[in-house]
Parts: sequence; C-alpha cells; structure tokens
Amino acid sequence: MKLLPQTLCLCLALATGLAAPSHKIQDLMMADHHGPHHAHDDAKPDRCEGIEFDAISLNDKGEMHFFKGHYVWKNFHGEPEPMNSTYKEVYDDDHHDHVDAALRMHYPDSADHHDHMFLFLGDKVFSYYQQALEKGFPKDISEVFPGVPSDLDAAVECPKGECVTDSALFFKGNHVYHYDTSTKTVKSKEWSHLPNCTSAVRWLEHYYCFSGHNFTRFHPVTGAVGLNYPKDARRYFMRCENFGHGSGNTSHDICKDVQLDAVTSDNLGKAYAFRGNFYMRLDTQRDGWHVFPISNTWKEVSGDVDAAFSYDGKIYIIKEDQVYIYKSGPGYALIEGYPKSLKEELGIEGPVDAAFVCGSIDTAHIIKGDKMHDVHLTVTPRRLHKFLPLPFSKVDAAMCGPEGVKVFVGEYYYKYATAEQLAYTKILPRPFKISEDFLNCRH
Repeated sequence: MKLLPQTLCLCLALATGLAAPSHKIQDLMMADHHGPHHAHDDAKPDRCEGIEFDAISLNDKGEMHFFKGHYVWKNFHGEPEPMNSTYKEVYDDDHHDHVDAALRMHYPDSADHHDHMFLFLGDKVFSYYQQALEKGFPKDISEVFPGVPSDLDAAVECPKGECVTDSALFFKGNHVYHYDTSTKTVKSKEWSHLPNCTSAVRWLEHYYCFSGHNFTRFHPVTGAVGLNYPKDARRYFMRCENFGHGSGNTSHDICKDVQLDAVTSDNLGKAYAFRGNFYMRLDTQRDGWHVFPISNTWKEVSGDVDAAFSYDGKIYIIKEDQVYIYKSGPGYALIEGYPKSLKEELGIEGPVDAAFVCGSIDTAHIIKGDKMHDVHLTVTPRRLHKFLPLPFSKVDAAMCGPEGVKVFVGEYYYKYATAEQLAYTKILPRPFKISEDFLNCRH
C-alpha cells in the first residue's frame, strides 16, 4: 500500500504565488503592521514575497481569509481579491485602509454571534455572516466585547475544552486579553515570550501567532510555545516556489488517484485516513482537507501503515508485524511497553491489510488477503477464533461506523450493514468513488 509521489499532497499550504510586485510595493508590503498603506488597487501583493498579514481568520464556511491592506486571499490558493468585493462596508470610511484583527467567533450560547466573522478596525467591530454585514454593525468594540481594548493587533477564537470556557483571545503588544463569551469578563496577561502577534488563527485545534512572514505555535491558555518555532509561513500556509514543505503540490492531489492505507475514528470523534507517510483528518471537512506526516501525531510510527482501528479509548496502529497502541486524546501517548509484535498482541502473523472494530463490540475484524479473521479483545492471550472468506482478493482499508462497514479497494469503497454481511454476501454491492463520495471531491 505505497503512495505514488506524484499523488502525494502535503497540504498545509495549497496556494501558488502571484507575479512579484515592484520593488517599491514589495518594500511597502514589508512595512509595520500598523504603518501606512498606500498601495494602489492595481498593485496586488504577493504572499510569497514574505509579507506581514494584517489579520487571518476562518469564515463561517471554513474558508481561511488572509488580509493585507485592501486585499484578501480566500483559502490557501487563488489570487487576492479586493476587500470591498466581500467586505464593502469596511472601506466605506476612507480613514481605514486595513483591518487590525479578525476572528470567527465560537459562541454557541448566542445564535446571533456563533460562527460569525468579526473584523476589528480602530475602536469599531464589524460582524459578518454569509458574506453579509449583521444589522446594527459596525459597533464600538467596548459594546460588543466589554473590556477589550481598541487598535488591536490580533484575535482568535478558543472553544471550551481548549480554553477553560468558550473564549476569544485578543492581542495588543505583548498583552493578551482572554474574553469569556458567557460572562463577558476579561483577564489580561503579559506574554512577553511570544513575538508581537500581528495576526493569529486557530486551525485544526492548534493556535498560531503570525509576526512578519513567520508564525509560532502556542498554547491558548498558558502561552507556551512549541518546539522549533518560529517557522516561515510560506512553507506551510501557502505554496511558494523554493519553499519546500508545500512546494510542488496542489489541493486537487488529495482527490486524484485516491487509494487509502487505513481509516479509523477514535472515541473523541476524530476520524483519520492514512495514505503513504501521511494522514488527514476526516472530521474537519469544513475547514478543508489537510495532510500531515504520520509522525507529527504518532511520533513512534515512521513511514506508511497497514491498518488502524480504535477500541476502548485507544487507537491501534499496525505496521508490518508490529502494533502500536496509543491512548486517545491530546498528544496520543504511546502505551508503555509498545510496540509489540502483532502475533503477541492480536494472535496473527503480520503483515495484514486492514482492521476494524464496530462500536462497543469486543471483536477486532482483521483482514489479510481474501480472509477476515476475528479476534476477541477481552480474551487473554488474544487468539484468532474464526476466519471467513471475503468477496475481495485484497483489501486496502476498512472501517466501521454508524453507517455500517466500509471496505476500500483501489479508488472505490463498498458499503455493508454489518461485518457478517461483508463475510457472507458474495455479490458485490454498488461501488462508490472514494474521491467523490467519501472525500466529497466534486470540483
């Protein structure tokens, strides 16, 4: 189950660079975040020149918007658009030529604000939903977010579970203001160890502070900074020539020639598809498909995997004749004593092709060649207690969920109500395209 290099997409950055601006405009784009901006509308900035963004935020549809002066990039690809094509009201006032900060509010207790996009300019805030300005806006920041200062540098949402309560973080200088959306109270902290965040964003449950053309990952409660930061945004949040990490790939590669190695979901609702040396989250479709090295999350696993399944709050990753067991949750900690041999842990010789567990049933269904072997997970030592022939000569991946069992073979997958139906039905059901029906790639 190897991934062809030409189909691989390391999609933390998905955009192509635009034509370089003139030297004068390039210097202007590198100016201070709150410095003067006098770029003409026909002089489009180039992200790959290393510009400093005014603000970054996801909108209600999960599009990542990058703001700079009079322009906005929508998502990780495409050319910049004039701001007034989407946010016309922001530039009705000639005194404002850039936004200070932006965030998509996580505010489940308020239907009027939840998933709305807020843009901050001076002492005013604009609230947009479905590309329309909310009635009554703009308003004073102090009216909507009491205790939050004006002339902000950056802002970012922080839902409960990642912060103590549903919150928003506002940055000004080296101070951060934690705003509790329920109580409308503010706590201020000084995070002098962080660079001055000129924009900030929450993306796939991680938090990033942007300063210049670099970014730093930080913890939203403590402000602790991750290792090996800052990093160049051009390697991760856009595709730029000669910048490595995202270079040479396009967003469509995920949807082309799809063949999966393993698919599973954990008890926390996070779903994963593995392909070659990389994985992608399946439960974050609104915020886009993005691909990461497997070792970023499961540090002890290098290279591609053969199978994966979840059971009893743990995720099992099978690679060749080894099985790695991780505790589900932030960080995915490897259980002490692992990896172990597949034979010792599950009673079967490796390698295998696929594995899955259905709901709370204590049976792992392990597919090897054209047979499915059942292992009782409550029995020690674990042994194979039966095997059943399958209507496939070889399977790439399999998973079980609320919709039943899905079996992945090449570019297609097949649906079965139960594992027993998979074993005893000899006539193949209707095939579904992985790209179109599983990943919803219809563009």
